[in-house]
Amino acid sequence: MYYSKGRVTRQAHVDVPDGLFEEEYARDGFFGRVSHLYRDQPPVAWSAIEGELRPEALHLADLPGLKAGDYLEGRTVFLANADIQIGMSRLASAMPYYFRNADADECLFVHRGEGRLETDFGPLNYETGDYLVIPRGTVYRFVPAAETELLTIESSGEISIPDRGPLGPHALFDLNVITVPSPDPDSLERDRPWDLKIKRLGRLTTVTYPFNPITTVGWRGDLTVWQLNIRDIRPVMSERYHLPPTAHITFKLKNAVICTFLPRSLENGDPGAMKVPFYHSNIDFDEVLFYHEGDFFSRAGIAPGMATFHPQGIHHGPHPKAIAAAKAKRETNEKAVMIDTRYPLELTAAGKAVRWLDYWKSWSE
Repeated sequence: MYYSKGRVTRQAHVDVPDGLFEEEYARDGFFGRVSHLYRDQPPVAWSAIEGELRPEALHLADLPGLKAGDYLEGRTVFLANADIQIGMSRLASAMPYYFRNADADECLFVHRGEGRLETDFGPLNYETGDYLVIPRGTVYRFVPAAETELLTIESSGEISIPDRGPLGPHALFDLNVITVPSPDPDSLERDRPWDLKIKRLGRLTTVTYPFNPITTVGWRGDLTVWQLNIRDIRPVMSERYHLPPTAHITFKLKNAVICTFLPRSLENGDPGAMKVPFYHSNIDFDEVLFYHEGDFFSRAGIAPGMATFHPQGIHHGPHPKAIAAAKAKRETNEKAVMIDTRYPLELTAAGKAVRWLDYWKSWSE
């Protein structure tokens, strides 16, 4: 059943009538039943919010405990639910121990820095813009060549690559651009005792070996560490239609997805096509956006290293200044990581400590 009532546009995101604001009201992210509401006031033009439910912006560089010291002690989670923990980590020197996460798969995004990652499968040289996907149970250690800052995503389920459907298996990125490690036992410091710290049920156990715990000399199979740099991701684009964020999915997790937003051409092929994200209220998903680099044209007041959190049930969309600015823009110049979660996230105490308290007012500025 499909209905059309009142003053609407003929096609979503195109030729929205002057003076109206389009809201996408949809189930199951952007894949379920949907209606578009055309309002004569933007749904974010509020004058007050009382209560916990509100859009949030976080100054992650100021997270308490985030310092270039011990890798595990400095890992600071700012949002979490039963499926996923999202945090930051900073380290400047080689880890004096190895680590195994028995609780979660990890996706570590290198916000800045470079160095070497030693793993059960072999070493990798990492750099800014890398995704490092580490399966649950893998032993690893960071050896930074420059101070390294990571966006850390821990998933209770396996991290995988989405089906690209009719776009074909080479869309977004060819699997051939994923780098996997090769054993190099001679590159490891082997002739001394090493501690291996294992995280299980959120608690750490230290196991000591009289040798380096990475003893691999070969491996075969389809489960391993992945390295993917965002420069090798080629965004899907449309000259005449604003694609939903899920067109930019990089990885699938249990009840969550990770998307990568990169510089791309805007919708320049039709003057009536919407260029900025449409208003929506995240009926079935929470949305987290980590700003890595560039000019974030859909938001004012956001700088690299910050994150925004838009929970289910309250609207968000483009900043009013961004709507006006987008009319003259031909392309974006932003790099960002988005995490959408099926079930609600909660701010940790560390996350609450770095909130931009008046962020909810920014749509009226």
